[in-house]
Amino acid sequence: MQKIKIIMLGPSLSQQGGVANYEKLFLQYAPEQVQISHIITHQEGSIAAKIWVFLSGIFKFIGVLLTQEVDIVQLEISQRGSAFRQAIMTFIAWIFRKPIIVHAHGSQFHEFYLGLSQWMQQLLSWIFGKCQRFIVLSASWQEFYTNTFGLKPEQVVVLYNPVKVPSSVPHRADAQKVNLLFLGRVGERKGAFDLIRAFSLLPEQQKIKSSLIMAGDGDLETAHNLVKTLNLEDYIKLPGWIGAEARDILLSQANVFILPSYNEGLPLAMLEAMAWELPVIVTPVGGISEIVIHGENGLIVKPGNIEQLSNGINSLIENENFRLSLGSQARVSMIPLDIKKHWESCLDLYNLVLNQKGKFSS
Repeated sequence: MQKIKIIMLGPSLSQQGGVANYEKLFLQYAPEQVQISHIITHQEGSIAAKIWVFLSGIFKFIGVLLTQEVDIVQLEISQRGSAFRQAIMTFIAWIFRKPIIVHAHGSQFHEFYLGLSQWMQQLLSWIFGKCQRFIVLSASWQEFYTNTFGLKPEQVVVLYNPVKVPSSVPHRADAQKVNLLFLGRVGERKGAFDLIRAFSLLPEQQKIKSSLIMAGDGDLETAHNLVKTLNLEDYIKLPGWIGAEARDILLSQANVFILPSYNEGLPLAMLEAMAWELPVIVTPVGGISEIVIHGENGLIVKPGNIEQLSNGINSLIENENFRLSLGSQARVSMIPLDIKKHWESCLDLYNLVLNQKGKFSS
């Protein structure tokens, strides 16, 4: 069997965040018929270190293009610096006449793009227009990127983020305490401070019956100060960033997952929680409303509406049957997004691109 040879360009696998988590899951489940070389284009650190990593990535990328057979170049992009770095890599791949797949993850790309000068917008649109396929995380992002970059409709493909669905999940009936869980960067964009304020509005008896763990890096100092100001130290814990093993332990112990974001692509943390049979309380941003149906597999609240968020939390604390029903349907809705099914879609896409070499890259 002749393998499909892919160069995957993206952030370091040791990095925190959704793109690196996607890369790790994607690489872990790569089928035998695919050979992937992962080249790092970004690593957290000093400015000098970041520049060195990127320049090293350029030289390594060009070296592979010059000396090895490459079928497809796949670029994982978000916004800001990532978009500029991957635009350079896309241009290099185009110079070498390699089929290009761009995979867009950025939750705030629309804000970033609209803040650019017109000539920079046109340059990015021209460069990313050289790709054979542009993968997006939802139908709403499909419309945005098609219109923004002037891409042909057949160039833009919706592939929801994948998730590893656990073979079994804990028995959560008759819970003595309702454990609430937030996973993500602690800050305004993810609605972390809104969540703390919403918890403070719960009736006292509901606070006693519950706890909230907010795991992630970010503005922990502000979060700690807010928890202290609202006298919630006995109820809310902020352990900081956690690894995959600790994350799975928290997911197994949780009863409800909450992510009241203002901007999202399609959050992996939410999908993982749903796969663990957790009901979710989320906001209709990015691709979330294409996955979560209010009252069926989760609850949807308006971004920034703290009272509505608090009411949603309260309803799931006091109504176990409703909580378990939402969780059960959440897990069922994740089956089509299992990583193995995701890979089947990627293989179809790779074969399509290889059969249409050069169609959009002139």
